[in-house]
Amino acid sequence: MSRTFSVAAGRFSGQPMFNTLERVQQLERQGKSILHFELGQPDFPTPGNIVAAGITALQNSETRYTSSLGMYDFKLAVQQVTSHSRNFTPDIDQILVTPGANAIIYYAIKCLIDPGDEVIIPDPGFPTYVAAINACNGVTVGVELREAEGFRLQAADIEQCITSKTKLIILNSPSNPTGAAMSEREIRDVYELALHHDLYLLSDEVYSRMIFNKAAIFFSPSMIDHCKDRTLILNGFSKAFSMTGWRLGVAIGPGALIQKMGLLNETIVSCVPPFVQRAGIEAMLGDQAVVKRMYAEYRERCRLLVDGLNSLPGISCRVPDGAIYVFPNITETGMSSVEFAEYALDTAGVAVLPGNCFGAHGDGYIRMCYVNNQTCIREALSRLGKVLEGKKCR
Repeated sequence: MSRTFSVAAGRFSGQPMFNTLERVQQLERQGKSILHFELGQPDFPTPGNIVAAGITALQNSETRYTSSLGMYDFKLAVQQVTSHSRNFTPDIDQILVTPGANAIIYYAIKCLIDPGDEVIIPDPGFPTYVAAINACNGVTVGVELREAEGFRLQAADIEQCITSKTKLIILNSPSNPTGAAMSEREIRDVYELALHHDLYLLSDEVYSRMIFNKAAIFFSPSMIDHCKDRTLILNGFSKAFSMTGWRLGVAIGPGALIQKMGLLNETIVSCVPPFVQRAGIEAMLGDQAVVKRMYAEYRERCRLLVDGLNSLPGISCRVPDGAIYVFPNITETGMSSVEFAEYALDTAGVAVLPGNCFGAHGDGYIRMCYVNNQTCIREALSRLGKVLEGKKCR
């Protein structure tokens, strides 16, 4: 009798950035000096007031099971910040608390598609979209994001991809990996398209607080339908509050969909620990001074990295609107994305991700995270400059 894995297990793909991190850590164990720009891991500690709230909750024995949908106090805080940031107050039963924002992607797709159904995503886009679609035996339909259009998703391009099998459109603004923020008009156009074809919209708003370009704005399709009809908001605390290890996310959507996603959450993880949710309440409603200083530093790092990259031979880099990433064009170096990433790591000790990790239309680009301090950014630019100077660029 032979034992085999399920067909579904054969479709699991994970996230390519962690594969790169594993290789980088192997090189570091061999004694090589590596500068990390491959993983969106903020170098700031979680703000002290947030940590203190979590510790107090632990000391108060908030270590037991709680509602699988999320603590009532946490949901009240979500209502308050949503009212301020998006001009509507979701109902309590429209809110789901999850162990990180990544889980929401899988929960939503699992609840909305059947095998063979199609999900439209931006390309380049966050790899977990594809991984979750594959895990649910769906079909990924990537819509090209063009640098000439600021890497912003266009409704006209989406419309050409819609078929009778389409069930869901995923938006991400500001975007990982490009840092692009869609305009209000562009998002309204996509919403009207979803309305016309009766599709759901998953709006990935993890970086909604992190818009650093003064010319850009944040707009959510939830401001149109208040998440009552077809919009599902995905949000998290990892990047906005430097809480990657706390694993805390929140979804807001139509009540019936949230209920189904809540059952899936209950089946897989039971609930998010209450002390983690207490820390999340403090993140949302507590003193924002440290968070604001963190964002100001990100803005400076972004400027430094973009200016430096644009001074290197064969590289051009647009200024992102937000998030924590730049997406420079490296085609003039004569290398593919994979070749450039390997060259940067092997010759300069600078870890970046090749653009095709984010989809077929990412080739010719790399992604760099500006979560390293300014000294590390300057050192990375210096190292890249030295190894590219002697290499013939087009």
